[in-house]
Amino acid sequence: MALDRLIEAIVEKQNPTVAGLDPKLDYIPAYIREASYEKYGKTLEGAADALLTFNKGLIDALYDIVPAVKPQCAYYEMYGWPGVKALHDTIAYAKEKGLFVITDGKRNDIGATMTAYAAAHLGQVPVEGELVSPFGADALTVNGYLGSDGITPLLTVCREQDTGIFVLVKTSNPSSGELQDRLLDDGKTLYAAMGDRCEQWGGQLPGKYGYSGVGAVVGATYPAQLQEMRKAAPHTFFLVPGYGAQGGAADDVAPGFDEKGLGAIVNSSRGIMCAWQKAGQKTGQDGKNYGQAAREEAIRMRDAIVARIGKISL
Repeated sequence: MALDRLIEAIVEKQNPTVAGLDPKLDYIPAYIREASYEKYGKTLEGAADALLTFNKGLIDALYDIVPAVKPQCAYYEMYGWPGVKALHDTIAYAKEKGLFVITDGKRNDIGATMTAYAAAHLGQVPVEGELVSPFGADALTVNGYLGSDGITPLLTVCREQDTGIFVLVKTSNPSSGELQDRLLDDGKTLYAAMGDRCEQWGGQLPGKYGYSGVGAVVGATYPAQLQEMRKAAPHTFFLVPGYGAQGGAADDVAPGFDEKGLGAIVNSSRGIMCAWQKAGQKTGQDGKNYGQAAREEAIRMRDAIVARIGKISL
């Protein structure tokens, strides 16, 4: 089961964190952008080439430290087809380096359309009798608020392809409570009901370490709800956004882990990608150290969380 592989990588590296690869041109050092524009002009192709070059440098600096990366589709789709190709190539490069890849697409649909999304991001598609993997990620974030009609097609593909999903449960954004905190007729919050569904859906993708192939997205910005969901969904592995730039810290994410230090993986995107800019404010550097700055931030994040939750074991 896919999340078993993620758990094993977390234990091996003693690092329950994932580096978000959500690049904007503003995040990329000028020397990389200028080299890409020299080749392709100030075009979508030039922008996409800069994204991919930046990502490869980050992956080279991080692959022996972090167990996973999480590219967010929107930051690639905004650059059209060249950006989507950069997403594909980023995933391929990360997997070459042995990283677990979580595509952050938050896909949401039903029936045949959800099956198509599942095949695109997690599975294979037939082309004249040949099976081809379009993107090849290990896991995909999905929106489960259309109910089982939108999740069941994913479970089939995950079972066949050894991939997994993370379902939005309690998200990290400030307005999440407008709907997710609403009480249902049985007195449960909407997010708690979604957590229950993750436990039920996960029964179809059991794992060998007590966590299923159906994970949940639960934000670091709501530590009380994170603790609540850890108790309520003991077989559901959490993807925890909101660390760093959004305000979450080690104490905030700690409630998402079990007594073995398992149960969650914490995401940082801007904190790692843009670490070179913060360093440059002090040193005046031109960004050519961006990989090293990202590495140092990833180590700092790892050490802060592990100091709080303790040694991670199976």
